Amino acid sequence: MSLLLSTLMSGWVTFINIGWVDGLGVAWLKAFLLAWPAAFVISLFMGKPVGKISVKLSQLIRRCKS
Repeated sequence: MSLLLSTLMSGWVTFINIGWVDGLGVAWLKAFLLAWPAAFVISLFMGKPVGKISVKLSQLIRRCKS
């Protein structure tokens, strides 16, 4: 998940910042190489807490609908 998200987000943000120019690929690769390790570490530490929050929120929504 961190690989996919880092690939897409670094590509999108790089494109927004510099546009479709020569060197976009190199700029994207630099951004990706910085983003992926951070995204991987964040996903390792935040995966469980985010999962727990998601479960609690879905239970709360379910209770409000009934």
